[in-house]
Amino acid sequence: MLPLAPIAAAAIGPLAETALTSVAAPRVAAGAQIAAASFGDMLQQFASGTVDSLKKSEATAIAGVEGKTSTQNIVSAVMQAERDLHTAIALRDKAVAAYQEISRMAI
Repeated sequence: MLPLAPIAAAAIGPLAETALTSVAAPRVAAGAQIAAASFGDMLQQFASGTVDSLKKSEATAIAGVEGKTSTQNIVSAVMQAERDLHTAIALRDKAVAAYQEISRMAI
């Protein structure tokens, strides 16, 4: 567990403990797999996951219009797609900023 976990758990409650362990768990559980995967592979998996999330959200919204699913399922799927899209946009912005910073470096 991370050293800040007890402090965060006391300050924020059980939600902080869950968040901190979910961040730390992948590093411990799949250390060899993460080390073997390249950064490009990770970005490719994230991009395909984002596209899948957007497609699922669209399909759920269409099913809702047809009356085949509940409003709660529609809202949940759309909110997940929105979070994924915001994350993808933030990653894109960071990549563009990093490229611009590198291009300004003197050779």
